[in-house]
Parts: sequence; C-alpha cells; structure tokens
Amino acid sequence: MLFELRDAIALPLPPGSRLGADLVKVSRRSNYLASITVSRDAHEDVGFREVFVQVDGKDVGMLRYGDSISHELPAGPHRIRAHNTLCWKTHDIVLQPGEHARFVAINRAGWGTFGMLMILGAAPVYLTFERAKE
Repeated sequence: MLFELRDAIALPLPPGSRLGADLVKVSRRSNYLASITVSRDAHEDVGFREVFVQVDGKDVGMLRYGDSISHELPAGPHRIRAHNTLCWKTHDIVLQPGEHARFVAINRAGWGTFGMLMILGAAPVYLTFERAKE
C-alpha cells in the first residue's frame, strides 16, 4: 500500500500501520522546492506608494522602493499577484524543482501624475509587474 503526499510523492506504509492523527509528518526535501524573488529597485520607479505581493492568495510581503523579498515554495503551478492598491497584476507560473524565478515591480507615473500630486496631494500610480530577464 502506498501513501501519496501532496507533492505527488508516494511512500510505502509499514505493514499494520493506520492512517490517522498519529501519522508522522514527512518534511519536504529541498530538491522539491523552488523560490521567487520580487524586487523594486528600478530607476524608473517613482519611489512612493507600497507594492503588496501575494503568492497563491496568501500575503508574502510589502515592498517599498529599494526593497526585495524572497519566498520559498513547493515546485509546481502558482499564482503571483502584486498590487499598489490601485492596479493589480497577476502572473501564473509553473516552477520546476530548484528553479528561482525573479520578478520586478515598478510604480510608474502616468500623464499628469505629478501635477495632480501637487494640486490634490494624491495621484494615480500605475504598476508594472514582470518577470525579470535572466
């Protein structure tokens, strides 16, 4: 009899063992993990308004200008989202074991952003969120 884990790994069960609350947890091996890094250090960035990063619907972190964040996750399909409370960008990716995907988040000014900022004290900032060129 085989016991199948979430990562599609099958382990044989010892004879006479029972599945239940006393099942020993098996940790993932490092070769089944992948990682992502999102950075916000492009010179085109306006330098204000935070960028929030989510992986598979869970908050991973908040980036201010000059910050970067790395997150380790199991290999396989994932949805990575970034937003600056005004614009949302999403990437669906499939990570291979040991792969390290890098992304760049940039808050960009649009036409009239700085004029509106001077008059109103607030202005729209547009988000660019793309995979970094390796």
